[in-house]
Amino acid sequence: MAGVVTAYVAVGSSLGDREGAIRAGIARVGAQPGVTVRAMSRLIETTAVGATGPPFLNGAFQADTTLSARALLELLLATETALGRVRARRWEPRILDLDLLLYGDYVIDEADLRVPHPRLAERLFVLGPLAEIAPAVVVPGAGQTVARLLARAKSA
Repeated sequence: MAGVVTAYVAVGSSLGDREGAIRAGIARVGAQPGVTVRAMSRLIETTAVGATGPPFLNGAFQADTTLSARALLELLLATETALGRVRARRWEPRILDLDLLLYGDYVIDEADLRVPHPRLAERLFVLGPLAEIAPAVVVPGAGQTVARLLARAKSA
């Protein structure tokens, strides 16, 4: 793969200075060579998945990147760790969560890298912020825009 790809990343935090952690994470990602952050949604407060744990702040950002999807995922995971995330169990409260949602028009299905994000179309807390910055983007594999997926999720 060559050239610049537009990627979309979900951001979330449920511990400590939630907004500060999100902003620090985005700044850290955007400071890396080969990544330029272009847009950021508003942050919204939501209930934790499964309604356990403190509420989350969630948002999404758009970045243009020359990194491969794998390299971008590794950057996101390294950023979470650098800012204090510890992965002990699934669905736990966290200082920072960065999920690769979309990577251009690519569909990637590997054991540890799935793009579009496998639960993208089900999650209002992801679709809402993503629709703010990319309503007309067609989700690869779904054949529908982000705005349409959001409308469907709201009516479900």
